Amino acid sequence: MSATTLVSSTETPTAPTAHVQVQRVTMRRVLASEWIKLRSLRSTRITLLVAFLLMAGVGILFSAVTANQWSTMSAGDKAGFDPTQAALRGHMFAQLAVGVLGVLVISGEYATGMIRASLTAVPKRLPVLWGKSLVFGAVTLVAMTIASLIAFFGAQSVLTSQNLQTTISASGVLRSVLGAGLYLTVVGLIGVALGGLMRNTAGAISTLLGVLLLLPVMIDLLPSSIRSDISPYLPSNAGEALLSPTQQAGSLAPWTGFAVMCVYAAVALVGAAFVLKRRDA
Repeated sequence: MSATTLVSSTETPTAPTAHVQVQRVTMRRVLASEWIKLRSLRSTRITLLVAFLLMAGVGILFSAVTANQWSTMSAGDKAGFDPTQAALRGHMFAQLAVGVLGVLVISGEYATGMIRASLTAVPKRLPVLWGKSLVFGAVTLVAMTIASLIAFFGAQSVLTSQNLQTTISASGVLRSVLGAGLYLTVVGLIGVALGGLMRNTAGAISTLLGVLLLLPVMIDLLPSSIRSDISPYLPSNAGEALLSPTQQAGSLAPWTGFAVMCVYAAVALVGAAFVLKRRDA
């Protein structure tokens, strides 16, 4: 008899066991995840670049046109000209790009279904919203503040031809320039909140544009006795008080107006948190 080892057909080699390390969900890891998602999307980079160029470029262009036409402008237009506000004109256009991007930060995940994976990874849900808000807010604040500084110094350089320039150390100017970055950041956070509340990109963007652009126009149609009591407290009007070196007639004080705008953003984010916690994805 040959010494042959018989292997039973029922015996199978044992497969190596894969070791998966499960890590605890922390706010730091949520923030890192949201940062990766934000910077990995090409649409995010493009939209943020558009907002940056609008904020930095429109004010310089407007100031250059003003300097070129200064000799033909009326006395009233000359008296009302403010070199700081001229430099920051781009915020009116940049806010649209920033607000839309804020909406897409969260509504885009609902559209693709990725939000289910995000909420599965973070079962408590709310850290996802806070993470998106913090990461997007920080990126927007840095980018728009840099763009605002570029707009200011660029605009003042072209206004020197007519000796219309001001300096960053002049009363209220630094606060206005930095305030443009703060204002646009809060606009973006309102966009994030509306995206979380409505979970629909088109609806959230329409609501945001209505609040920023359409609502002030509608209020202006009211009798002056009513308009004067409402208009200063609208989100955009309240926030824009921060962008003027001096307090304008009929507007709130700069930091008071900005605080009112922040209250709007906080209420919207609380509403988005309530919806996220109560409704299925």
